[in-house]
Amino acid sequence: MLDDKQIVDLYWARSERAIIETDKKYGRYCHYIAYQILADNEDAEEIVNDTYLKTWNTVPPNRPDPLKGYVGKISNRLALDRYDTKTAAKRGGGQLPAVLHELSECIPSNDEGEDIGYSVALRDALGRFLKALPERTRTIFVRRYWYVTPVAEIAEEFGMKESSVAMLMLRTRLKLKAFLEKEGL
Repeated sequence: MLDDKQIVDLYWARSERAIIETDKKYGRYCHYIAYQILADNEDAEEIVNDTYLKTWNTVPPNRPDPLKGYVGKISNRLALDRYDTKTAAKRGGGQLPAVLHELSECIPSNDEGEDIGYSVALRDALGRFLKALPERTRTIFVRRYWYVTPVAEIAEEFGMKESSVAMLMLRTRLKLKAFLEKEGL
């Protein structure tokens, strides 16, 4: 299996093999992200294909390092966009409403719209917050709020009770809220 740099080099060379190698290495990962948000296998497969197209169209000029994070972010964004479209049409499902509700308690809204400076400051603060968490807590937090993994699945994976996962996430969100307030966000 090729490493990320070799795959990115294939994109730069405009070789279609880049997509094949990306699928081999990260296809299941991208599908997982999309499925957790959309709860629909067919939609998730379409998102994976759209991820490859967007990656093809954005590399070059980008040289993502790591490639996993790059395609994961694309899958996440495309799945969230698809979710918005589906819920606007009175369709939907999945875990996203619950996750968004949980985070609304601690992540500030940007009343001034898409302010890039605000978004960068928030992103950087979240990164610092996550780095300061114990590894297990950070992993569980990311599984819940990035991958939109159901609490029951996290509990099973980490050998915990669902109530323990829910309490850990509540405490972590409260810490996040206090951290963001301290940061002036």
